[in-house]
Amino acid sequence: MRHMKDSAKRTPAGAAVSELIVAIFRLNGRLLVSGDRLVASFGLTSARWQVLGAIASSPTAEPVARLARNMGLNRQGVQRIVGEIAAEGFVELNDNPHHKSAKLVVMTAKGLKAFEAAMRLQTPWVNMLGEDLDPKSIEKAGRVLEELRERLERSSADAADDEPKHR
Repeated sequence: MRHMKDSAKRTPAGAAVSELIVAIFRLNGRLLVSGDRLVASFGLTSARWQVLGAIASSPTAEPVARLARNMGLNRQGVQRIVGEIAAEGFVELNDNPHHKSAKLVVMTAKGLKAFEAAMRLQTPWVNMLGEDLDPKSIEKAGRVLEELRERLERSSADAADDEPKHR
């Protein structure tokens, strides 16, 4: 990124954020490949595992739109994954008393078994990834990432407020 013409216009923080974004993109690619390998034997992919994790961590059954919002993903992508894992018996879609067409996504016994098995493999994997790293530095990095996410959400909400409303 340093060789780009507009880099002189960036503030030092902006340049650092740009470099961080590139590192996150690279890390995300590696995490997906490694995660896919880790959970493939359970009929999962990283994306399926992530959706099951969102379902498992939710205190109540949620519709796809809310799961997607909680995960920071678009509804259509989560809907596709939920459809796949429902077809394979990892989740089921139950009636929602609050909304006729927005079914509630509920993990089945098969889904719970696969998710728990994946999490058992995840523990030694994350321990290996964190080996010799300072936990306080990791926590600080997490706070920076969380702040960037919140800023993006605020700017997205502000942009949505500025859009003309069609009736």
